[in-house]
Amino acid sequence: MKLFPGLTFSWKRALGVTAAKRKISRATGIPLTRQGRRSKLGKWLGMR
Repeated sequence: MKLFPGLTFSWKRALGVTAAKRKISRATGIPLTRQGRRSKLGKWLGMR
């Protein structure tokens, strides 16, 4: 949702969802995004 040029509102950040997901990812070492998981798996399998 755009408020002013360069200023946006995110309900996920307002409720702390983003910070919670980041905390979980760092604690487990497993990314929660599809792209992050694919990248980590690719590195683990030696594809990169």
